[in-house]
This record gives sequence, structure tokens and C-alpha cells, in this order.
Amino acid sequence: MQITETSADGLKREFKVVISASDIEQKTEGRLRELSSSLRIPGFRPGKVPLNIVKQRYGQSVMGEVLEQAVADSSRQAMMERGLRPALQPKIEVQQFDTGKDLEYTMALELLPDVEPADLTAIEIERPVAEVTDQQVQEALDRIAESRRDYETADKAAEKDDAVVIDFDGSVDGEARPGMKGEGHQLILGSGSFIDTFEDQLVGAKAGDHRTVKVTFPEGYHAAELSGKEAVFEVDVKEVKVAKPVAVDDEFAKGLGIEDLGKLKEMIRERISQDYAQMSRARAKRTLLDILAERHDFAVPQGMVDIEFDAIWRRLKDELDRGNAGEDQGKPEDELKAEYRAIAERRVRLGLLLSEIGRRNDVQVSQDELNRAVMAEAQRYPGQERQVFEFFRNNPQAIDSLRAPLFEDKVVDYILGQAKVTDRTVSVEELARDPEDSAQAA
Repeated sequence: MQITETSADGLKREFKVVISASDIEQKTEGRLRELSSSLRIPGFRPGKVPLNIVKQRYGQSVMGEVLEQAVADSSRQAMMERGLRPALQPKIEVQQFDTGKDLEYTMALELLPDVEPADLTAIEIERPVAEVTDQQVQEALDRIAESRRDYETADKAAEKDDAVVIDFDGSVDGEARPGMKGEGHQLILGSGSFIDTFEDQLVGAKAGDHRTVKVTFPEGYHAAELSGKEAVFEVDVKEVKVAKPVAVDDEFAKGLGIEDLGKLKEMIRERISQDYAQMSRARAKRTLLDILAERHDFAVPQGMVDIEFDAIWRRLKDELDRGNAGEDQGKPEDELKAEYRAIAERRVRLGLLLSEIGRRNDVQVSQDELNRAVMAEAQRYPGQERQVFEFFRNNPQAIDSLRAPLFEDKVVDYILGQAKVTDRTVSVEELARDPEDSAQAA
């Protein structure tokens, strides 16, 4: 076998590989002999089928099998001998082969770059954190109480926060549409459950009233055929109800399965604290990735960038087609492609950097962590948990899709543990605000 490097340009390499005809013939003969020992053909004893008969019947398929194996083995050998780490599967193109002739093919590949992480201990990050106040706990408690309110019929005109029991029948352009008719529906006015100004137009109605409600579906409505359309609803008010006061006390807590009100407040505080911690970590991670991107500039395999860009572009095209692309809507396509290709390149570079940091520091995703991730994914599909488990059991690539974000988070946590992280107390509004919005406001 002869391996000749024909091109070296940055991370790209090309090789010409020649495997002699005699080598191919020897491997083919060996495989045919191996096959003849196990063949059963009428008229011949097992293992005694003449080689020429085996070659006549199976020569072509065995030749294909040998060639495929020869290419796989030789390309792998070429990379191992040179210590090459391919970023993606090499591209193989057979240049010449015929019976009795040498096999010649070219192999083109992109290499993973050599990545040298910066000093992680020199990274300084300010992490925004927010404290949970008694007022926030009380507001959360009030929302729980509100969600469990009972309503009782009242002889009065409906006001905001009252409930009305209605029959309704809607149409667009004079035609009835699916999902626009209902009977005995209880609607809390001001809840935003119905579209546009529907609920506002029922304020002041009494039991027995009939109202003609006119609304307009917003642009980009999930049902595209209704987007921007005007609709008319004929509404009959059956009842007006007012909320009964809810006593928020130990008995209320027990109704939720919790021992007393104090324990309920403690649980609420802990849940809010966890939410704030997640928001704080997300902000710290974003800052960290920005710093890492600024401090590392190395060539990345364009094949990997192409794959990342294609995935981003498909999602963006879908949003553009639906009119949900925000500031990107209406921008020239060339400008958008340049912008998002830069984003794809940054993602690939950061991914390679995080992978190298994780490798050097033996960051691993345990089987228990993967099992918990599969369990969490299954819980997203109530009633289909078994199918989800089977899917992941039978699809290693799907497991890899769970492992990748887990690995990234563990590497990020490792880096944050090495970096100098300073907490800065901020308001909840600032914690939740997009950093780019904060910069623009400043």
C-alpha cells in the first residue's frame, strides 16, 4: 500500500492511496476460500464446493466487500500512522479500479485543531444574584390561592376578575371555523384566556345578556388561516360569578398536602431561590462563554461550521417564513447568512474548546446522569414513557444528544470553579433582563 499526501492547507489534508492489484486479489481469494468452506450447494458436499463455482456465483459481491474493507482499513491506517484526528468522516473518492488493476482512491479530510486553553484561573466573572424577599413569597402564595379560588353565582354586572359562564359561536368572513364554538364555558374576565379584547367586551354583562363580540386575530397567529382576520362571536351570558374569599392559613396548606402554612412558605421560598440560581448561572455562563470566545482564536474545521450553520439557517428560515424572526425579518439574505455563519463558527470554536478543557480535566458524564436525563425527557410525554425509554435504548445517537449538553454544563461548572467569580446583588428585574438590553439601556 502506498500513501502519498497530495495537499495540506490549514486543517485540510488530501491523500492518494494505492493498493496493489495483487493485494486485492489475495484478499479476495482468501475470502472466497473462507466462504467455500461453509457453503451448501446442491450436488456438492458441505465445504467441498469448487473454488471456481464459488467465484462464479459470489465473486462480484465478495470483491465489493473486499474493496470496501480495504478502503476502510487503509484510510484508518493512513490517519493512525500520521497521528491525524479527523473532525468529520473523510471524503473518499475511488479514482481507478478494475479487475487485475491497482485500487487508487483519494481521501480528503479536515483535522481537529490543536487547542490550547487559556489560564482558567485568570478569568474574572461578576455573577448577578438576587435575594428572595418576603414580598415575593407572599405574591407567589397569593397566586396559588387565586388559582384555587371557588366562584359563586351573583346577581350583578360582570367586572374584571369575575367569572362568566357563556355559550359562544364564532365565525370568520361569515363562516364557522373549528374551535370557535362552546357551551357552558367559564371564563374569568381579565385572565387573557381568550383572544384580543374578547374579555373586555363582556365587562358589564349580566346573566341573560347577549353580546356580539368582534375581535381581530393577531398577525403570526398559530393557525395561519386566521392570522390578521376579523372574527365575530355571538355570546350568551348564562351566569355571572364572583370569587369567594380564600383563607390562606394552615388549613389551606393542608389542602395542598403540606403540613402547615410555614412549611408552604418555606417551600415557595426554596423554589423561587432555585429559579433565581438558574437565572444567575445562565448569566454567568453567558459571560464566561463571551470571555472564552474573546481569548481564543484558532482555525476551525469548515465542515463542522457548515453543519452548524445549516441547522441554524433551517430554523431561521422557518421563523422568517412564519413572520416570527423579529429584527431579522426583512434583512437581506446575504447579510443574514454572513451574520449567522459567524455565530456558527463561534459555536464550533467554543464547542471544541470546552471539549478540550473537559478532556484535559477528565470531565465525565456518568451513567446515572444520563439515566436522569432520559427520565426527565420521558416525563415530558405523559403516557408515552415506555416508548421514550425504548427510543433512547435503541438509538445511541439520541443518547449522545442528551450527553452533549450535560457534558457542556459540567465543563462550564468546572471552569466557573477555577475562575474568580464575584457575586453582585441585583434586583429580580435586572437578573431576568437580557444583558444586551441592559447595555442598550445604558
